[in-house]
Amino acid sequence: MEYSIVRSARRTLAVEIDREGKVTVRAPKRCPRSTIDSFLDRKSDWIAQHIQMQLERSAAHPEPDEERRRQLIEKARSVLPARVEFFGGIMGLSPTGLKITSARTRFGSCSAQNSICFSWRLMEFPDEAIDYVVVHELAHIVHKNHGAQFYALIESVLPDWRQRRALLRE
Repeated sequence: MEYSIVRSARRTLAVEIDREGKVTVRAPKRCPRSTIDSFLDRKSDWIAQHIQMQLERSAAHPEPDEERRRQLIEKARSVLPARVEFFGGIMGLSPTGLKITSARTRFGSCSAQNSICFSWRLMEFPDEAIDYVVVHELAHIVHKNHGAQFYALIESVLPDWRQRRALLRE
């Protein structure tokens, strides 16, 4: 199996599979290649499964052409502020800012200053999934982690959040 290695001051090995199915291993600076190969052998079933999932996901959501991209950005600019205001009202939360980005690997993020970013790519998903990401990012204003209290807050607003989240993984 082909893979690239990114070495850094870390203590553990990790494997990532990108949208195109390329495998990257994150490894400690002095980790021997034999240890990496052994790690990949142990994870080979998981890696094969996730390469297939990424390729299927890429096929289901191909990179849009320029016109479609423009439409999705316009939709994000019109839909997301209203959804943030609606769910923010329910939750009693308000971000310090809202930005639309071209992020490829995450649909949303919340900064330490409580500014929320959403990728326009989120607009390719059903409204139920969009609302889940909005509530998820608003919940980060209160809880900066993914702990039990964080998910309890999400569940208080969206009892079916697990099904909504699953829509993002199809």
